[in-house]
Amino acid sequence: MNKILFAFFSAISLTSLAQPVLETGSRKPMPDTWIDASTKHMIVRLTNKPGDNASFYFHNNPFVGNKMVFYSTDSSHGRQLYTVDLKMRKLEQITHQGTPMNGEIVSAKGRNVYYQIKDSVFVTNIDTKNTQLVFVFPAGFKASVTTVNADESLLAGYHSTDAEKEIYRKNPAKHDYFQKIYEARLPRTLFVIDINNKQLKRLFTDSAWLNHVQFSSTDPNLLMFCHEGPWHKVDRIWTVDIRNASKDKAKLMHKRTMDMEIAGHEWFSPDGKTIWFDLQQPRGSTFFVAGVNVKTLEEKKYKLDRNEWSIHFTTSPDQQLFAGDGGDPGQVAKAPDGRWIYLFKPEGDHFKAEKLVNMQHHNYKLEPNVHFSPDGKWIIFRANFEGSTQVYAVKI
Repeated sequence: MNKILFAFFSAISLTSLAQPVLETGSRKPMPDTWIDASTKHMIVRLTNKPGDNASFYFHNNPFVGNKMVFYSTDSSHGRQLYTVDLKMRKLEQITHQGTPMNGEIVSAKGRNVYYQIKDSVFVTNIDTKNTQLVFVFPAGFKASVTTVNADESLLAGYHSTDAEKEIYRKNPAKHDYFQKIYEARLPRTLFVIDINNKQLKRLFTDSAWLNHVQFSSTDPNLLMFCHEGPWHKVDRIWTVDIRNASKDKAKLMHKRTMDMEIAGHEWFSPDGKTIWFDLQQPRGSTFFVAGVNVKTLEEKKYKLDRNEWSIHFTTSPDQQLFAGDGGDPGQVAKAPDGRWIYLFKPEGDHFKAEKLVNMQHHNYKLEPNVHFSPDGKWIIFRANFEGSTQVYAVKI
């Protein structure tokens, strides 16, 4: 028995020694696998193919079983959806569309991915690659889908006016359009689409920038959305029951309590009981990750240091750990040493942080957008420290 154990642990040691210890991003390209010289954590590149390859936005689930869906662009196919097997690292192309496509909507229940091409919504099964047309928006209601509910019966999204689209067209940079759209107070409409009956239902319209539309991870009738705009001017995070939805029945999840307080980049916990968010009281001064119970509105918060603040945070599948993607000195925290992928463990009223990846060679104009792997053993992120956008996983 001792000989077997010795052989097993020797094999593990040899595997670790076989990986080069390098400063992440110090080579272009990096090897397929390496040990981060700063953190001693193993990093693997998941997207070993030409072109730019990007994982999903932080609150959009990309996983179906042990496969992760991602976008890839190369000269032969354009922007298409692929999967990567997280154990075998085998890549497989899912879509073969000839027209630009948008959307990051995966349903683990049906093993499907939904996306939009112009006014049409499609679904492709990641196993069979069978593709079907789901819905075509009517001429007077050109809108965008953003989320699918837990039982894969409904899609949801928002409709914006032509006047708003014109603001985007004339002011393509976020620092130009952000304040303009907020101040314009143009109407936005939330809606759902019945996937089986192909019916569109308008929920309500408000003269507010309704955005960040997300279904609960477990409750098929609970929809979260935000009032977008400068965070210190808005009470941002809201939910509504789609069975009885109206502007008056929307529920505010967190109300600001002081001048210049901000809360945002919200996401549902895996069990759907909590909405977590970035909380600063006040902005750029004191930093927390906070959570609110969707039913009782009871809140809890964990403090973190300035350098540990991250553009986006996320929760592990077992809800015991958090992760963050860090930020450069130009972000709201003005962190002098914040360019790291972080692992966080709650301890009392604060986070205990561990650095996983040195991101000093990453340009934070591309947000890393961290995800825990389904088994909770890796954190997946996107980065450009090799010169192109690629997807990586760091072992916890």
